[in-house]
Amino acid sequence: MEDLLLGRAATSMVELGPTDIRVHPEVAGPLHALIDAAAAESITIEVASGYRDFDRQLQIWNQKARGERPVLDELERPLDALALSPEQRVLAILRWSALPGASRHHWGTDVDVFDRSALPPGAAPRLERREATSGGTFGHLHAWLDHHARRFGFYRPYDRDRGGISPEPWHLSYAPLARKFEDAHSLELLERALSEADLELKDEVLRQLEAIYFRYVKGTC
Repeated sequence: MEDLLLGRAATSMVELGPTDIRVHPEVAGPLHALIDAAAAESITIEVASGYRDFDRQLQIWNQKARGERPVLDELERPLDALALSPEQRVLAILRWSALPGASRHHWGTDVDVFDRSALPPGAAPRLERREATSGGTFGHLHAWLDHHARRFGFYRPYDRDRGGISPEPWHLSYAPLARKFEDAHSLELLERALSEADLELKDEVLRQLEAIYFRYVKGTC
């Protein structure tokens, strides 16, 4: 169980059709049902991100901490991360990216989705909040999800701003399984994993970890 909670159980995941995106086996059926129901209403749901392992999350974190990958402000604009203090940099990264060992994507229960049919040929989704608003690129998809996602067991863990992770309307979680993993996850488990990891800003993260854990890991819908 610890390996699954920390994103170290890739072999227990299954692929979604022709893509290389993987999810937990118990999520594949409900997700396909959600996708089929949307297709009946001319919405082509695709998954931009599913299972993500510990090492990939660590890479994302370290690249942001070193200024090699964009770090965004509250309005989704790029920040000069290296101009921030270590404390400010940690909190800025956490608004949009989980710590390795603390991402819900580790469990294979969570996916980021978009509507392929709403994009021009060859275009990629940006996964920004404005895309999900009424009149936005994926406004129709998100209005549909508002009414139908829970029927298939899915909900938005980052539905609104609770002072932790920024709202992510595209992020869906399969409640029957994700809530079990959420209950099993612990501050102690995360602390052990991070203490052993080659993590940028590790000293600052560990100094704040208890506050981070309850604000950014447990602070969901």
